[in-house]
Amino acid sequence: MEVHKFEVDALHVEVYPDSEAASRAAAAAAAKAMRELSEKQDVLQVMFATGSSQLQVLRALVAEPDVPWNKVSGFHLDEYIGLDAGHPASFRRYLRDNLRAHTKMRSFLEIDGSAREPEEVCRRYAEALREAKPQLCLLGIGENGHLAFNDPDEADFEDAQAVKVVSLDRTCREQQVAEGWFGGLEETPKRAITVTLPTIMRVPQLIVTVPGRRKAQIVRRTLEEGISVQCPATILRTHPNATLYLDLDSAAELRPGAGSRPRA
Repeated sequence: MEVHKFEVDALHVEVYPDSEAASRAAAAAAAKAMRELSEKQDVLQVMFATGSSQLQVLRALVAEPDVPWNKVSGFHLDEYIGLDAGHPASFRRYLRDNLRAHTKMRSFLEIDGSAREPEEVCRRYAEALREAKPQLCLLGIGENGHLAFNDPDEADFEDAQAVKVVSLDRTCREQQVAEGWFGGLEETPKRAITVTLPTIMRVPQLIVTVPGRRKAQIVRRTLEEGISVQCPATILRTHPNATLYLDLDSAAELRPGAGSRPRA
């Protein structure tokens, strides 16, 4: 299987023939990282993303052998405000169905998007993250370049808040409809709770999986535009240990020979 590897600034990029291969590679890297961490510590703090781009990754990850799930304390990146945990689009339900139901994790702290006081939820979740200091984060990139729910109008590379309430832009909400999570734009929540960009960037290792033709334009922007909040994912190019896993579809708009230097 031919894999094209290169770097853009500090960001490692790997392009696989298809989404399944890219997802398996991302899952294998995550499993390897968790095994290595488990040799040094009794509790592993790991953040998990959701959405269509992560389904194959999670399926491959829970199938990986010898992952020390009993040591994993899990967190997630975001949740809609006002959406019941039983709703098919709820990220709490997503992670219960696609991760927690298939593993025996030590613990998992959910973001309660149904709470009456979202700001208090943010405060408590931020405190938990500060205490935990996650060592690994799996994530994707939205069609507008968001990481978690840090859309361009909300993204702040120097955000003083670790977790905050945000308004979701139209592109973000349209993506949720296009992926089948909601029946129409009117059903899609306008606000959410999200982990902020500095919080994500402080995690020592990031595994970013972005498959599919719908993501080709934002992958090109992420790797070729200047680093700015107009495309929040560009900040990944400054992380010291982040790897972006692509398939041929999501890499389709990259210039031939893209990347600052090849990787072995």
